Amino acid sequence: MNKIITLLAAGLLGSSSYAVAQQNPVFPGNYADPEGIVYNNTYWIFPTYSAPYEEQIFFDAFSSKDLVNWEKHPRILDNNEVKWANKAMWAPAVLEKDGKYYIFFGANDVHPGETGGIGVAVADKPEGPYKDLLGKPLIQENVNGAQPIDQFVFKDKDGTYYMYYGGWKHCNMVKLKPDFTGLLPFDDGSYYKEVTPENYVEGPFMFIKDGKYYFMWSEGGWTGPDYKVAYAIADSPFGPFKRVNTILEQDPAIATGAGHHSVIKTPNEDKYFIVYHRRPLGKTSAHDRVTCVEELHFDEHGLIKPVKMTFEGVSHPLK
Repeated sequence: MNKIITLLAAGLLGSSSYAVAQQNPVFPGNYADPEGIVYNNTYWIFPTYSAPYEEQIFFDAFSSKDLVNWEKHPRILDNNEVKWANKAMWAPAVLEKDGKYYIFFGANDVHPGETGGIGVAVADKPEGPYKDLLGKPLIQENVNGAQPIDQFVFKDKDGTYYMYYGGWKHCNMVKLKPDFTGLLPFDDGSYYKEVTPENYVEGPFMFIKDGKYYFMWSEGGWTGPDYKVAYAIADSPFGPFKRVNTILEQDPAIATGAGHHSVIKTPNEDKYFIVYHRRPLGKTSAHDRVTCVEELHFDEHGLIKPVKMTFEGVSHPLK
């Protein structure tokens, strides 16, 4: 009997320690398209609330001091504030500028001739509440075949703000006014430049490491198992963006539909983390997507190593 009790206790302890170690997904609920960022030494994730389009009309945010323990900030922005949005608010992009916090988003799953597209809202705190900055979309037109969704706002080395965006297998870049109320022309007088890399579908993201521009995107279908992330490295924010490799994709032992990501760099450390969504095994609904975090590793040439999806995620709190 004592042996049985000992074995049971050991089993319970093993289960308990496994439960503590399992960090992915990083918070409960169906959330996708996560944008990760650091504000004031606190990690933040701004995801899509993954639901049918008519229900997907608000944003929650999550904050953490260690990438492990997360606090939910509910309904930081919704379509009661964004009067022109009636459905499908998704894929936020966020940044801080001059003490103000901005969130860019897509709304209405807009098609040519319809109202919708990319909007922007502003707040005094990362958790909001956010207010619609323009009262209308920043970009509504379908230019170069790119649906105005999945925007990422990138601050270049010289302080210029560019936005990369686009669905339907086309990616544009635009130059933003410093107050984010409109677009500025490029040096050649154009307002839109197509920068679509090979196999691009949606979800662009950019970061700079060691002076190089790492441009990333999602491929495949977001509703299916073959969603994945690929990347390019360029010497300029204008590219050209030549596809290097796939770095995140489904794993039959872990999850399917892995994609639409962002990257967080740890303050004062050369550590990078990929924040992404995936579809748990056995789930087939397009809306069954959860947010996860893994460390991103590079080889001696600066190439990104393929990401191994885990249930453990970031196992230990960061210092």
